Amino acid sequence: MPKPDVGPTVALDLRVDRSSPVPLYFQLSQQLESAIEHGSLTPGSLLGNEIELAARLGLSRPTVRQAIQALVDKGLLVRRRGVGTQVVHSQVKRPLELSSLYDDLEAAGQRPATRVLVNTVVPAPAEVAAALGVPEGEDVHRVERLRLAHGEPMAYLINHLPTGLLDLDTGRLEATGLYRLMRSAGITLHSARQAIGARGATATEAERLTEPEGAPLLTMRRTTYDDTGRAVELGDHTYRPSRYSFEFQLLVRS
Repeated sequence: MPKPDVGPTVALDLRVDRSSPVPLYFQLSQQLESAIEHGSLTPGSLLGNEIELAARLGLSRPTVRQAIQALVDKGLLVRRRGVGTQVVHSQVKRPLELSSLYDDLEAAGQRPATRVLVNTVVPAPAEVAAALGVPEGEDVHRVERLRLAHGEPMAYLINHLPTGLLDLDTGRLEATGLYRLMRSAGITLHSARQAIGARGATATEAERLTEPEGAPLLTMRRTTYDDTGRAVELGDHTYRPSRYSFEFQLLVRS
């Protein structure tokens, strides 16, 4: 039986403020989550012994255990028998802007990889035709990809594109992101209309993302336009919420 990939135990500068109204377990949990997000705790590294961590911070073992469990529930840590508490990955917080998931993963140090599941030409269904501004039944490219980070499925991506737009070679799609391919083909991405939601995983999505059928997934539908106003892509994407979230800033209108 192969041994799990285990990194070194990492010593962190952790502190709690007992005068703060914020619960001690939550203070500790937030510091650990920040260390994971900023790369101080990398995938595979170990947190160390709960007893030693509790003693160092002057906390009870239940408090430390509650902090760690909060991150286990988020999918950031995992408890392995005979190994200890290990960092699995950090959650990607994607800004609400016209960016590629591939680029966002690279920026987060997540080592993205792509597996092309379908790359074909199909007659455009009514909904796809309306989004791309082509007649219903006209040929369009349909590409289905599985995006992985650190070898683990993160997102299931379905994209429809007008034919003749660019070379959608499977090898190129697996080597880089779709938006990079568009830009290299001289397409200037200008704007997009995007809707974000959540629903239960279908049987196909569950299989692709290694989640139970009906598990909650984040969804995103995006129609992207070039600088001439032409629709160049319709994306229907589903994400594992333990690995992914959307982040945006709200401004108060006076």
